[in-house]
Order: sequence, then structure tokens, then C-alpha cells
Amino acid sequence: MLTSPAALLVEVAANCQYMIYEKIRISCQTLVKEFDKIPLERKQILEKITAYTRSRMKENKPVQLVYICTHNSRRSHFGQIWATVAAAYYNQSGIHAFSGGTEATAFNVNAINALKKIGFDITVAKGGKNPVYHVQFGDVEKLIECFSKVYHHEMNPKSEFAAIMTCSDAEENCPFIPGVDFRIATTYDDPKDSDNKPLQDAAYDERCREIARDIFYVFSKLNFSTNE
Repeated sequence: MLTSPAALLVEVAANCQYMIYEKIRISCQTLVKEFDKIPLERKQILEKITAYTRSRMKENKPVQLVYICTHNSRRSHFGQIWATVAAAYYNQSGIHAFSGGTEATAFNVNAINALKKIGFDITVAKGGKNPVYHVQFGDVEKLIECFSKVYHHEMNPKSEFAAIMTCSDAEENCPFIPGVDFRIATTYDDPKDSDNKPLQDAAYDERCREIARDIFYVFSKLNFSTNE
């Protein structure tokens, strides 16, 4: 009996998911049940990222997604990390995620704590004013190296990449990005506004989950589309 493409997809995803830490895997499974929380207008924007990604994959070209906000301290790191997790969850080895800002500061501790609560293993690899963190989400060889950097940092791609603007300030004040071949704004409210306030942790948790949900929606549409 021939196995259907949909069944193969489920089997491949299941084989890949075992590498993701159980607590994070459960969060991923919950995210895919929450797509109805995404407004239709938002989905239409997100599907443009799916279309770009699909076109690159059809041409057998790597997909490079660079998440950009002003300080590369919160939202853009959420984007990079969750896109990396989504690529593993959906078994898309040709998709690579990066992050950057219009200026460098530091990976914010409140954002780090929000990720730790979900189950990410985050350790300091190098200290200083702008520490380098290693982020692990499962039994995979590659760590995600996170620190605040400008979007054109040497670690980030210089051409043939998608610039995903996660904050309105970066979108408005960075009109030209050299080397980009696709740019889109998926802006989010800044959890920084809640710093040192009673609802601080809840705000970071909410933003982390919102960005994760959007990214998983992009990847879920990509898988079904590539099997058409």
C-alpha cells in the first residue's frame, strides 16, 4: 500500500520532534491549535512569508530569514529562536533564521526568562555588557547563538535574505536594507513598555507566544503547500 504525502509528513515530523525537549514540544503542539487566534488580516501578511519561502525552496535555494527590530534585544530574538524551532518541528533543514537590529544593545533578561519558562536551556557563553548566550531547544547538534547585533553583522547573510521587521520603529527608520530580496513588516507591541511593572512577566510571555504562533502558522502553511 502506498503511503500518502500527508501521512509521510506526519511520520517525518514525528521523527524530528523527538529531538525537541518535551516541554517545548508540548508548547509547539499547543501553538498549532491556536491559529484561529490570528486575525485574517494578519494571516494574509504571514502567508506572504510562506510564499517567499516556498519559492526559494522550489528553486533549491536556502531560505534565510532575518528578524529585525531596533535593539535586537527582545522581539527579533523571539523571531530567530522560534523560527529555528519551527524549522526543526516541521523538518525543514533548508531554512535558517537570524536576527539583528539597527543598533546593538543586549539580549534582554526578561525575554530570556520568558524563553526559559517554556523549556529552553539558555547559558552564558561569554559575559560582558552584551553577553553571548547559547540557546538549546532539544537534542540537536546546533546551538542557537544569541547576542545583540546590527542586522548587517558578519554572522548574518549579506544577500538573498528576507528581512522580517518585528517592530514599527525599525520598519520606519530603516528604509533601505542592502542585499535583501524580500522585506515585510510583522510588527509587534514592545514588551519593554512593561519593564518593572506588575504585569511585566505576563507581557513578555504573551509577546513570546504571539510571535511563536505567527511563525508556526507560516511554517504550517509551507508544509501543506510543498506537498501540493
